[in-house]
Amino acid sequence: MRFQLLGPLALADGSDTVVLQPSKPANLLAALLLHANSPVSTEYLQRAIWGEEQPATARAALQTCVLRLRRLFSKHGVTTSIDAMPGGYRITAAPPTLDLLGFRDRVRRAAGLERDPEAELCALRDALSLWQGALLANVRSVVLHRDEVPRLAEERLRAVERVCDLLLGLGRCGEALVDLWTATRVHPGHERFHEQLIEALYRSGRQSQALAEYRRVKGFLLEELGVDPSPSLRRLELAVLRGEDLGPAGPAAPRVIRGETVPLPAARPATALDAAPSTVPVAASVTAPDAATGTVQGASSVTPQGASGVVAPGPTPVPAQGGSPVLAQGGPPVLTRGGSPAPAQGATPVPAPVTAAGTTFAPVAVPRIEPVPAVPHFTGRAAETAALTARLTAPPPPGPEDHRPLTVLVSGAPGIGKSALAQHAARLARDAFPAGQLLVRMTRADGEPRPADEVVAEVAAALGAAGDGRALLILDDVVDADQVRPLLTPRGEAGAGPGPAVVVTSRMGLGGLIATHGGWVQRLTTFTEAESYALLLTALGAERVEAEPRAAHRLAAVCGHFPAALRILTARLLTRPGLRLADAADWLGDDPLARLTLTDSPDHSVSGLFDRALGRLDPRLSEAFTHLAQGPPTLLDDRGPEDDGLVPEAVREQLADAGLLEDGPPGPYRIHELLRAHVRRTARIRDRRTEKV
Repeated sequence: MRFQLLGPLALADGSDTVVLQPSKPANLLAALLLHANSPVSTEYLQRAIWGEEQPATARAALQTCVLRLRRLFSKHGVTTSIDAMPGGYRITAAPPTLDLLGFRDRVRRAAGLERDPEAELCALRDALSLWQGALLANVRSVVLHRDEVPRLAEERLRAVERVCDLLLGLGRCGEALVDLWTATRVHPGHERFHEQLIEALYRSGRQSQALAEYRRVKGFLLEELGVDPSPSLRRLELAVLRGEDLGPAGPAAPRVIRGETVPLPAARPATALDAAPSTVPVAASVTAPDAATGTVQGASSVTPQGASGVVAPGPTPVPAQGGSPVLAQGGPPVLTRGGSPAPAQGATPVPAPVTAAGTTFAPVAVPRIEPVPAVPHFTGRAAETAALTARLTAPPPPGPEDHRPLTVLVSGAPGIGKSALAQHAARLARDAFPAGQLLVRMTRADGEPRPADEVVAEVAAALGAAGDGRALLILDDVVDADQVRPLLTPRGEAGAGPGPAVVVTSRMGLGGLIATHGGWVQRLTTFTEAESYALLLTALGAERVEAEPRAAHRLAAVCGHFPAALRILTARLLTRPGLRLADAADWLGDDPLARLTLTDSPDHSVSGLFDRALGRLDPRLSEAFTHLAQGPPTLLDDRGPEDDGLVPEAVREQLADAGLLEDGPPGPYRIHELLRAHVRRTARIRDRRTEKV
């Protein structure tokens, strides 16, 4: 569990986030976290909660707020405590448990990489990826927004400045322009960004645009502030007018880290060495959506603020968010009896990768194999959970093949909740697997399947060091049967005892795998109406949902009872605690696909989910599915083997196997309405783009 300050105040556990509603305890928590690991006086906390004019009972009410926060921590399994100190309170946090400390820690690491601009750029981008939107948007404290938010925003601006300086120094002006167009429009009075933008335009051969940008910022400064551009901006304009060679990028502005000014070295120009492939044996292609950090051999190790310790020589894994070490592909974690990871021998920590410039960040490296995490606030699927748990805890059948692994396949459409069900059932059955439980990601962050031999080597290393007894593997997001067959092949001598139990999650039906290796299949469909309502109750709170039960049912219906859509919807509603559910239902019903997305994280959207699923299809299958989705529902009718129509039955079976066609009624197949609407909307957008003007 970790706290998030760099955006709406929230509690996060893995991919699940609880955004706190505006309240006095939220003000208190924000004030404590902004000064984590330091005593905060009761006078300051009272001003942060009530402002300058406080009620007579403020001190007693502050104690009540502390008690409410402690109950909230207990409810969500937060182990961090709020300690009473003489004259105030203190909350303890570390970089893995508080994004603000994580950001500062990564910026400090970047400052130690001055001799390697690429690595410094990578580390800074990793730090900036922790920012998730408007600072403390759900905290209604005038004092915090007046005194603290501007200081935090300045820390981010300094990091963005340095990123752009590094890009310019490396000759990557095109990448710098993407960040600078946004930065100059969001912060029109920040002259350094304008200076960098003009330089990037000029270095890209766009002299006229560079001069136009100078005139624009000059007009803004004169009209809004009544001042002239800075001397450095005026000198840059003169150089552009004369067509002078700017030479290599100059010294960067100093970086400010929590009030400390740290001089930064000049970014060197790109050289032939920059284009050469790195000889450091680090798996740079290992990526996944969660943020994490790491060190490479020889890099300096920074302890958390206020901590002390001895750094051993050699590669040292740095805990990722959530506490798991980040390891390269060649070094999977080893499960102890309690399920916690330990680095495998010879494992190489992965450095923080580069994030893409623009509105979305590229995935950051996390381990491809790790202990099975908990699923907070798991809702619904009671029958499926009970059946899967019973299957996993049942004793293996005796016989000559008792060393063959028990296999359970959880399949269904993308976003239907396969991984959540598998992980939740595994946690419930953990006592049956004393050797531990491993979550093995079978795809890279870009959706490409991992080679079977690579996965086999990692799993063998992890299981070889596991404790006594049986282990459980969750092979998550399997693309085809060939990926997992080597892991299901019986090993060892007959009578040596059962092998690890295996749960496979996949969008594909994988009937061939079940035919050759046996097993049990659990295919998931959309939620029932009762399950959708229960999810809304759990995520939004009973008080809000039960006040408008009809509107809650309407929202679930607009989402088509699709688990991924409901999760995105609840995340949006949690950031708007004052929005009535009835108004939200009307708003969502106007254009559900466009609005079932998280504006600060566009990758989390129903449309994006469907796009990635369709992108995995063979182009011919994708074309056939587009035809079915755009046509009338009668195209899915069963007309018998002699009349296949425009889409043969064999093709429809393949689409059903891929999780894109659901079982009827009516007819043998049907398409979920959200998916059908997505295909039609995509086709309309494509047609508009190709229209002749």
